[in-house]
This record gives sequence, C-alpha cells and structure tokens, in this order.
Amino acid sequence: MAATVTIRDENLGGESSPAWELQVPSERLTVRELIRSRVYQEVQDFNVKQSQVYRGLVQPEDAEKALNGWKLKKPRLLDWKRQFQHAVEGFESNRILILINDRQAESLDEEFTIEAGTSVTFLRLTPLVGG
Repeated sequence: MAATVTIRDENLGGESSPAWELQVPSERLTVRELIRSRVYQEVQDFNVKQSQVYRGLVQPEDAEKALNGWKLKKPRLLDWKRQFQHAVEGFESNRILILINDRQAESLDEEFTIEAGTSVTFLRLTPLVGG
C-alpha cells in the first residue's frame, strides 16, 4: 500500500528548501528504496517539464549551481538510474545524511515505517555531482 512522506533538503550553510510530499510504494521501506523513489520522481518531473533548472538531490554532470537547483549547460533528459547511483554513493561516503523523524539513517538497508507525520530531511554536506 502506498504511503506519503514529507521531504525537506538542508545544507550545512543553514539553507532549507520548502517541504514537499513524496509518494512511496509502501509503508515499510529501506533507505535505498526511499532514495530511489525520491530521485526517480525528481528526474521524471524534470524530464516531463523540460526545465533548464534541475531541483534535485544530486547535481547532474555538466550543470552549474543556480538559484534553488542546478542549471544544465545544454538542455537534455536526465537518467534517473545515474542520478540514483550518485545519490547512493553520496550517502555511503557521508556527503549526505538522511534524518528520518530526526533520527539519522545508518545504512541503505535500514528499514523504517512511514506513519502519519513522518518527515525525512536530506542534509547535504558537500555538493554532489551526478549523472
């Protein structure tokens, strides 16, 4: 059964994005599945809108920092699998921390339950360059 989780991005500079809701495939999922759902949705939204600015977890290759995201130097579609792989690498190397209801996720295989009011914060420690 699908569930909804509130997502927020933050960085060490104190910047925080507006919260948004993400539909996930199940009430019980792993951190890896959470990252996959988030990255897939962001890339799909970007590819459908054909925007020049990507607002996502991982900076695409050949993109530069822009207000509230990254601007691609040349318009193109993004590959969600590539973005997902770079997000996983960022988590594994501690360049990005994930807080689930203010408790830090320790591993990609850690499972948690989505309940009413569950919030997830993605804390970026350094800029992530992806696909």
